[in-house]
Amino acid sequence: MGDKDIRLTTAEISALWTTYIKCSALNCFYTHFLTYLKDEGIKFIIEESLQTNVEIMSKIKSLFMSEGFPVPKGFTDRDIDTTAPPLYTDLFALSFVYRGGQVTSGHYTTIVGAVARKDVYDLFEKALTKSLSLYKQSLQLMLEKGIYDRPPKMNYPHSIEYISEQPTLLESWLGETRPLNALELSELFFVIERNCIGIILLKGFIQVSKDIEVKNYLKKGKKLSEKQITTFNNVLVKDDSFPTYPVSMEVTDSNVAPFSEKLMLFFISSSNSVGLSTLCHAITMSTRKDLAVHYTLFVTEIMKYGADGLKLLVERGWLEQPPQQKSREDL
Repeated sequence: MGDKDIRLTTAEISALWTTYIKCSALNCFYTHFLTYLKDEGIKFIIEESLQTNVEIMSKIKSLFMSEGFPVPKGFTDRDIDTTAPPLYTDLFALSFVYRGGQVTSGHYTTIVGAVARKDVYDLFEKALTKSLSLYKQSLQLMLEKGIYDRPPKMNYPHSIEYISEQPTLLESWLGETRPLNALELSELFFVIERNCIGIILLKGFIQVSKDIEVKNYLKKGKKLSEKQITTFNNVLVKDDSFPTYPVSMEVTDSNVAPFSEKLMLFFISSSNSVGLSTLCHAITMSTRKDLAVHYTLFVTEIMKYGADGLKLLVERGWLEQPPQQKSREDL
C-alpha cells in the first residue's frame, strides 16, 4: 500500500497541525528580526530558520490538501507589521533562535517517535535534522560572541558511590542537607536560563501591547518568571553555588507593536506548555525535597496562568480549534 492508501492517524494529524501553527508563529518573529538585523552571522541563521519553516509548512499544506483535510490558518502577514522599528537587539534575536532550536528539536524528536506513515515520518525526520543543525549554529555563534552562559561546573568525584538505604541516611539524601548533585544543578541552570530569555521577550511585548487585558496578562507572566529566577537562585546561593543571571540582551525603546495582540498572547500561552513539561522533567531529575516542593508549586502556578491565557484567547476568538471528530450523538 502506498501512502495515499493509508489514512492519517490522530498522532500524525496532531503532529502536522501543531507544527503548521507553531511554524507560522515563529515565522512572524523571524520576519521581524530580518527587517533590522545588522549582524551577518545572526542574519544568516535566522534566514535559514525562516526558509526551513516555510518549506515545512508548504509540505504540510500539500499533504493536507491531498488528503482533503482543511489547512489551518495559523498566523499570517496580518499578525506582523514589517514597518515597525526593531523591538529587540541583534543579540536577543540570536538567543531567540537558540531557544527556539531547543524547543523545536524536542518537538520533532517526540513526533518521530509517534508517527508511522512514510511521507509524514520522512518530513519530520528531515525537520529534526535541520533543526539540530540550526541549533548547533546558533549555539556556536553564542559561544563566539560570549553570550552563552555555561551550566555550573563541579569537582569530579574520585570514585563510584551508592546511596545507602538506611532510613536516616536516606532521609538525609532526600532532604535539604546534602549538596546539590550534577543532575539538579543542570536542571536549575536551564530553568533559570529559560526564564531569563522569557523575561526579555515579555518586556518587549508589555512595552508595545495596547490591549489592557493582554498587557496585564503579560505582566503576570513576567512576575512569574522573575519569581522562578529568584527562588532557584536562592537555592544555588544556599548551596554555596554561584547564582545565574542573564547576559544583557536588551529591548529597544520602541513602542510600536511589530506583532498582533493575538500572536503575543498565543506565543506566551504556548510557552506555558513548554515550561510545564520542562519543570515536570526537572522534578523527575531531582531527589531533594526542597526542589520537589519548589517545582511542584510552580507547576501549579503555571497551570493556572496558562488556563487564564487560554480563556482570554477563547474570549477574543483567537484560538483555532484543533482537529476533532464529530460527536456520535450529533451523527
